[in-house]
Amino acid sequence: MSNILSVKLKLVYCLLPLQHHYQNKLKLAIIGQSLFGQEVYSNLRKQGHKVVGVFTVPDKDGKADPLAVAAEKEGTPVFKFPRWRVKGNPIPEVVDAYKAVGAELNVMPFCSQFIPMNVIDHPKHGSIIYHPSILPLHRGASAINWTLIHGDKKAGFTVFWADDGLDTGPILLQRECDVEPNDTVDTLYNRFLFPEGIKAMVESVQLIADGKAPRIPQPEEGASYEGIQKKSNAKVNLAQPAEAIHNWIRGHDKVPGAWTVIDGQSVTLYGSSMLGGSVPEGQPLDIEGASQAARVTKNGLILYGTDGKALLVKNLQFEDGKMIPASKYFSSGESASVELTDDEKTMAEEIRNIWKGILSNVPAIEDTTDFFKSGAASMDVVRLVEEVKQKCAGVQLQNEDVYMATTFQDFIQMFVRKLRGEDQEEELVVDYATKDINNMTVKMPYQCFINGKFEDSENGKTYDSISPSDGSVICKVSYASVGDVDRAVAAAKEAYENGPWGKMNPRDRGSLLYRLADLMEEHQEELATIESIDSGAVYTLALKTHVGMSIQTFRYFAGWCDKIQGKTIPINQARPNRNLTFTKKEPLGVCAIVIPWNYPLMMLAWKSAACLAAGNTLVLKPAQVTPLTALKFAELSVKAGIPKGVINILPGSGGMVGQRLSEHPDIRKLGFTGSTPIGKQIMKSCAVSNLKKVSLELGGKSPLLIFSDCDMDKAVRMGMSSVYFNKGENCIAAGRLFVEESIHDEFIHRVVEEIKKMKIGDPLDRSTDHGPQNHKAHLDKLLEYCEIGVKEGATLVYGGKRVDRPGFFMEPTVFTDVEDHMFIAKEESFGPVMVVSKFKDGDVDGVLQRANDTEYGLASGVFTRDINKAMYVSERLEAGTVFVNTYNKTDVASPFGGFKQSGFGKDLGEDALMEYLKTKAVTVEY
Repeated sequence: MSNILSVKLKLVYCLLPLQHHYQNKLKLAIIGQSLFGQEVYSNLRKQGHKVVGVFTVPDKDGKADPLAVAAEKEGTPVFKFPRWRVKGNPIPEVVDAYKAVGAELNVMPFCSQFIPMNVIDHPKHGSIIYHPSILPLHRGASAINWTLIHGDKKAGFTVFWADDGLDTGPILLQRECDVEPNDTVDTLYNRFLFPEGIKAMVESVQLIADGKAPRIPQPEEGASYEGIQKKSNAKVNLAQPAEAIHNWIRGHDKVPGAWTVIDGQSVTLYGSSMLGGSVPEGQPLDIEGASQAARVTKNGLILYGTDGKALLVKNLQFEDGKMIPASKYFSSGESASVELTDDEKTMAEEIRNIWKGILSNVPAIEDTTDFFKSGAASMDVVRLVEEVKQKCAGVQLQNEDVYMATTFQDFIQMFVRKLRGEDQEEELVVDYATKDINNMTVKMPYQCFINGKFEDSENGKTYDSISPSDGSVICKVSYASVGDVDRAVAAAKEAYENGPWGKMNPRDRGSLLYRLADLMEEHQEELATIESIDSGAVYTLALKTHVGMSIQTFRYFAGWCDKIQGKTIPINQARPNRNLTFTKKEPLGVCAIVIPWNYPLMMLAWKSAACLAAGNTLVLKPAQVTPLTALKFAELSVKAGIPKGVINILPGSGGMVGQRLSEHPDIRKLGFTGSTPIGKQIMKSCAVSNLKKVSLELGGKSPLLIFSDCDMDKAVRMGMSSVYFNKGENCIAAGRLFVEESIHDEFIHRVVEEIKKMKIGDPLDRSTDHGPQNHKAHLDKLLEYCEIGVKEGATLVYGGKRVDRPGFFMEPTVFTDVEDHMFIAKEESFGPVMVVSKFKDGDVDGVLQRANDTEYGLASGVFTRDINKAMYVSERLEAGTVFVNTYNKTDVASPFGGFKQSGFGKDLGEDALMEYLKTKAVTVEY
């Protein structure tokens, strides 16, 4: 049978390439340039089409276009004609060279040259062109810019059949996307127009090959044409609403650049975003034509529209080409020059040679040579940055650095400071939401934390963080977008690959984590207060467990940093056996962490402390309803000296932020705590995207077995704790209690009497036993859960109702007579609901079978004085944690995680560290 199966599999694998081969394929000429053209070329070849010729632009300064580089590497004929026409007439030699390749279709992904119509119409199938707008809107050049300038709510692209008009040919295919409020040309292009445009070009070619490509005439209604904007026409009109000003600036960023007049000189404005929150304090600045004075703040330049709304501008560029952060407009004086070491002088000369290679028209690069006044353009900036980074690995250099240090001398000074680490960011700027509460003033960051800075979300959106104690709004919190995720991941990747974190001695890394734990301890009352008002946790519990265990967790894993080690392994080899095999434990890279709302800070600590101790960087998404302690933690991480980009915190939607994290190709590991259905979706996305490593701590329905020979006082006390601890919002809560028949009634009676003594109320009151549920939707779900229990015939002994007071309070609840088939016997409540079933005296194996009859396996417990029975039961309970004569007793050194559909992977202990490491085997012959 196995031989037959093997033959069948071989036949299947043999047929696959044949099916691919016999699909309809075309001979193509690629006419165009740029990285976009290169990707279209490569993907068309992967699909089996034959590229018979590539027609692109000549080399510039000895450097070939990316399309030409890729084609020449593959051996495809490449033609680099400077032009196709002279005085409007086709050049015969050029046209003949083109016709000789025998193309059946011209594909023009991005083309800056004028192509004659006798070339456009020559192939059997004609020519198709990519245009970055939803035609007939924004015909002509700079279509993406005009999409933003006009404030369009939709952007997109069109693949159309070329004709003798200007972007007027019949439409083959169109795609569109939403324009976010703070999108730029770059974000639109990188997020949608580039990746989806490549796919669409490939799809279009296949539609043509299959004879299915439509030709839909363009309507003239709604058509528009705009040309390339010149600098002289790009002056911004400040006498209009703020959004119109913002659209004008972002539509001209970075070419040609929107400008205005300040103090008599032209100043170009870059990096505009609408201001969603309150306007920070700053120094007034009069700008020509503005409806009111602008304001220079710590965040940048605030401009006001005629509607009173505000926008923020990040950078300013002056007439001499020098760029500065807008926040530095009033700063005077230059920083003192640094004295270069001999090694730095050698490096400076190497950089001088790079400048010479780019500015080939300049006889000699002097200290006063200005990069832009010598003729450099934006592409030269990219080249300079990349060549310097290639020569000096590890230096963190950005394009904006060149604009801010335009002379060679200034550039070297800036470079050396970066190389020495003297360019550290300014003191962290935090816009707090403050609240006078619990005998203190708590200061809560509310913005996204990306690359060491707090900033508004890319789209400017916010949402309300609600206090469960009374339903009031604590503050507005930034609502992160997909673009924010991409920026955070890029920052984490840069910090891992090129920043100091990846190169740091493990013991130094441990010292930083110890420092972070110390700062958390210094701020523990503030953290516990924030946790209490944001999640509803009773303050005393928040102080001891939510915050206290978080501090312990960071200290525990800080101690592991310099103890991560591999093994030496004896191996069997042919003589002479002069081999050494050893293993190394290495970090994974960028990790994503998605945490729940029941223990906001503690769940952050459980996952991120192990992740950081292993040497990874991270992007963390707190639960949407409880983001505030995570953002306060981010502030403390900066004060502890954690380098920028190592920790990034993104509040917002799980469906948007969490989904993007699970799909992101640069993330190598995702740790998730939450529901089983969401865990399954995350696991699927992680597999489909890049097979990233996953650890999941999911739902539970933990059984607690109470035998008649137990210590009844302890069983009642711990049994109640197993259900009502943290208002029942506890992943390992005892979801079902099995009580031996002979003690069942006494147990229930004593539990109800103890519940009656519990004080329900303000979580900040030190005498409160039971606080509010985390959020209203959860409270509603719990009330529905109790209604189902009653309808199915379980006995509601106590509670089951909402407490009559403001906030999301629920009575501690007890159900008895719960049968195995009932909904409340099978499903987790995640709230203060005790679900009790009795079992016959002495029926140990019977109750074990019932306890294990669940798809969950997170935790379990047993109460008995018989040690043999305790060991027998603990060995047979199918759960990741078994408590004997106790409950909820977790420790930072003990691994925590579930079986079955409660997930896999561990938090805490050495096992958790292994979740964030990979093993490399090295064999050396000597």
